Amino acid sequence: MLIQLIKFLFILAGAVGGYQLTIETGWPGTDLNKNTVIIISMITGSGLGYIFGGLIGTRLSRLISRIEDRMLSIPITALILGTAGLATGLSLAYLMTAPFALIEASLPRKIMTVFVYIFLVWLSVHIVLSRRAELKNLFNLNEPSMKLDQDEQQSIGDKLLDTNIIIDGRIIDLAHTGFLEGRLLVPRFVLHELQTIADSADSLKRNRGRRGLDILNSLQVDFNLQISITEIDYPDIVGVDAKLVCLAKETGASIITNDYNLGKVAQLEGIKILNLNDLAGAVKVVVLPGEEMVTKIIREGKELGQGIGYMEDGTMVVVDGGVDYVGKSVNLQVTSVLQTPAGRMIFTKIKTPARI
Repeated sequence: MLIQLIKFLFILAGAVGGYQLTIETGWPGTDLNKNTVIIISMITGSGLGYIFGGLIGTRLSRLISRIEDRMLSIPITALILGTAGLATGLSLAYLMTAPFALIEASLPRKIMTVFVYIFLVWLSVHIVLSRRAELKNLFNLNEPSMKLDQDEQQSIGDKLLDTNIIIDGRIIDLAHTGFLEGRLLVPRFVLHELQTIADSADSLKRNRGRRGLDILNSLQVDFNLQISITEIDYPDIVGVDAKLVCLAKETGASIITNDYNLGKVAQLEGIKILNLNDLAGAVKVVVLPGEEMVTKIIREGKELGQGIGYMEDGTMVVVDGGVDYVGKSVNLQVTSVLQTPAGRMIFTKIKTPARI
């Protein structure tokens, strides 16, 4: 609609311009009737208006769409405080430039006035936005999403992805299960970090970064998940993790991560954390001392006579006296289970060799 409107305005301006040009110049060097020349000029002007209106309208429409997307991604409190900073800067600039009227030289007066306005407006907006968190608490300007009740927050289910969880790759497996619901938010500063890793001179880092970008694309294309890129950034905050915590506080979103330290910091800030390592540990098969199981012994253990095997979920099984059965599947009896920060270990002893 906007493009058509701009085309119409340019066509109208071209027709009026052609008419006015003909009236003023009379189109010298032609024997045609004046009315005919006017019609030709108006048609020519309209054609030029149609062409330039289409080109300018298309670009202007794209620019407006980008501005709208950017404005929609900015929290309402940032818009309110930014507007307040703008008004403050303009007011201060008006007061400070009032004495410039005493300067007789016109050009220096105008240059000084423009400089003061630009500087004070920039300074006021910068100070207000950099102190946004303090001002929100002072005036109780919370984001609308932070005022929703718990049920509404859960129904929204926005989840922020950090760099580690994207590179990790297990989120693809989680998407396969269908348990990954809600909107996934990927901040622009996380994408920038991924791009930096993907452009690294180190081949290992470069492959990890490219893998992360491929995983994001797969989540959006193969699983049809709603992935939104948020443009909200915090230039005054150093570190992606600190920015993620601040963004989660403002939007009320939870954070999906496998970073232990980020999880602890976020929990201290009252942010919901979805740690993929915790999830992996929670869905492992539960075994109790005395239960029997069948496991293939893969290799020799560190202690004398021990053998090592693994369950399907990756849990390590330590077999007492299993060194003689490496490469074979045996019947085992669980003696104890040890939970460590790195994972779970199951200690067993051989009952009877399995007939497999």
